[in-house]
Amino acid sequence: MSPDKSLYEPRQARIIGEREIATDTKLFELELENGERLGQDPGQFIELSIAGVGEAPISVTSSPTRGLPSFELCVRAVGNVTNALHEMEIGKNVGIRGPFGEGFPIDELRDRDLLFIAGGLGIAPLRSLINYVLDRRDEFNEINILYGCKRPCEQMFEDEVDNWARRQDIYHESTVDFCPDEVVWDGNIGVITELIPGVDIDLDNTYAVICGPPVMYRFVIEELDKKELPHDQIYLSLERRMKCGLGKCGHCQINGADEELYVCQDGPVFNYKRVKGFEEAI
Repeated sequence: MSPDKSLYEPRQARIIGEREIATDTKLFELELENGERLGQDPGQFIELSIAGVGEAPISVTSSPTRGLPSFELCVRAVGNVTNALHEMEIGKNVGIRGPFGEGFPIDELRDRDLLFIAGGLGIAPLRSLINYVLDRRDEFNEINILYGCKRPCEQMFEDEVDNWARRQDIYHESTVDFCPDEVVWDGNIGVITELIPGVDIDLDNTYAVICGPPVMYRFVIEELDKKELPHDQIYLSLERRMKCGLGKCGHCQINGADEELYVCQDGPVFNYKRVKGFEEAI
């Protein structure tokens, strides 16, 4: 059987919408040229290419439950490809390979209490799962969403965050590391780990899902350890260092004592119990 061409040959996608959602960060809406759906699972990523510039892995932030042929990417301008994307106009085409990787284990999370912990740009991949869960709210139990960023101007998806705060069927808290004197901020001030003690956790039924900057993981897990949450009930999205998306370049390889993993193929979503012994993972 010949390999799926979408793994190697980019499909054309048109930019049909964009808006700035935080400093240096835009939300792009794209549609595949043939009108078909991307077919992603929450937590998967794509490889986006721009002719003459290069290619970069980017998480899909939209949920497949939304039913439209289009999909969304949350992109911060931090490199050649992402800066070029920010300068492109609506109607222009880019290349798309994928979706790739192992996403969040929906079947395992169903009928469970969920604790989402998002730091900074980590809200982008978690948003796909959060919206999946909220769109199918009756399939899940208690929902807790903790979201932190450095400053108020870096908080993304403000309309959705405001909706979380208004909903009676979920628990939500936002925080910022610091707030300038001239800025109005009604949320918490402090690091995201300070929000974890306020969450009620059923040790038999709660699953934590975490995504954020690498430095955040160790401290979040320390707080979850204080609550004695079993490590096999913790999932992490480890997106750093990915490059080709196919496990061929070795750029995202992480080594353990008896095993090696490729973030782009074995992840980017990992059960913490599986990777906690890999020094290069966390």
